[in-house]
Amino acid sequence: MYENTVFFRTFAADCISPFKINFMSYQFAKYATHYRNLTYLGVPIIIGQLGNIVLSFADTLMIGHHSTQELAAAAFVNNMFNLVIIFALGFTYAVTALVGNLYGQEKTGRIGELMKSAVAANTCMALILVAGMSLLYLNLHRLGQPEELLPLMRSYFLIQLVSLPFVCWFNTFKQFADGITDTRLPMWVLIAGNVMNVCGNWVLIYGKFGFPEMGLDGAGLSTMASRIMMTVVMATIFFFSKRYKEYHKGWQQGKINRTDFRQITSIGLPLALQMGMETAAFSLSSLMVGWIGTTALAAHQVMLTISQLGYMIYYGLASAVAVRVSNFMGQRDYEAVRRNVTAGFHLVLLLAVVTSVPIFLLRNSIGGLFTDNAAVTSMVSLTVIPFMVYQFGDGLQCNYANAMRGIAYVKPLIWIAFIAFFIVSLPLGYLLGIQLGYGLVGIWFAFPFGLTTAGVLYYLYYKKGLRQIEAR
Repeated sequence: MYENTVFFRTFAADCISPFKINFMSYQFAKYATHYRNLTYLGVPIIIGQLGNIVLSFADTLMIGHHSTQELAAAAFVNNMFNLVIIFALGFTYAVTALVGNLYGQEKTGRIGELMKSAVAANTCMALILVAGMSLLYLNLHRLGQPEELLPLMRSYFLIQLVSLPFVCWFNTFKQFADGITDTRLPMWVLIAGNVMNVCGNWVLIYGKFGFPEMGLDGAGLSTMASRIMMTVVMATIFFFSKRYKEYHKGWQQGKINRTDFRQITSIGLPLALQMGMETAAFSLSSLMVGWIGTTALAAHQVMLTISQLGYMIYYGLASAVAVRVSNFMGQRDYEAVRRNVTAGFHLVLLLAVVTSVPIFLLRNSIGGLFTDNAAVTSMVSLTVIPFMVYQFGDGLQCNYANAMRGIAYVKPLIWIAFIAFFIVSLPLGYLLGIQLGYGLVGIWFAFPFGLTTAGVLYYLYYKKGLRQIEAR
């Protein structure tokens, strides 16, 4: 009982301490530097993430206005690929933690050497993911999806499969740049890639400038071209720019070694599994939504696109928390770690309000941006309610999962994510949405329970992990 009381008091203090009436007090002053630095690092990451959201909005809007069936097919395929892409992204997050720690110690040559093993490890991961998704492709007809959507799904699936390795390579170089606090470079590359993708969508989906009208396949080809371009640009800058000369020198002098490879894998796999299971709570729910029907699947895709707005903003800011924490861990400044993490949570809560309130106010019309189908638009407006409910839990789990990443205390992430998303969220979604007949809204009302469970447990284990590291 005493330990529970201490937890809730500490947790409440972390949540509300900067919002006391006297903002000029010591409570505010001790976080002010961290607010400023997190904003400086986090805003470019958020802008890059928002670029992805704009891209997802544009893809969904353009495909939705071309065909409702194509929108439903894109919903299923994108959600399956989002699962492996987020898994791959989680694996690259090991690069941020390790590079950030070395950057805090000013070991630039060692960072370049580490990058050689990082690229090798992520290439191996890309090959594994391509093999797994190829097996899924061969079994699409066994997953209970509407029969009329299968031809659309298959061709779009293959295009996405080809571009998957480029996602892994781009994110490896992006996490390196974030780890050395150069968050603006990947921001500009992402923006350029997204502009290219949107323009390519317009040309290839609708058949402009003499190109054939390719519909959903055109959207896939445009995405593939932009992913290849972004990877080439990031790799070229790493190997040939003067600003990264010292890192490139470390790359040339170093070699792929077992120690680095093992360290990247031991940190990357728990992060990948944690993020993969979190995404599975949303992506695998598409299977259940597909059982309900094409209209529900189209509304699910629209709502996922909207919900990504909050998630990407929170995770952009939380990624800055991980970068700063890893830098402080390299300097062994544990008090700065604590203040940085708490400041990050305050900012994430603020962003949750700023992001979700406009979506709630526009809930009855926002679906109409993506489709002319009145049934889909109505279903989207109902799904906004559970979206609002889970914003606190989403911000909580984003911040403290990244805090654990920053201190490289990642193994508990696996079982926490499993409990939150596979024991709580997915079964509850099946119960509410399918068994009790609440449909899409019932499936979405399971998400707040899973996300909040994850957030509270991440908070507890971040505290525990930092105490263990300080005691060494």
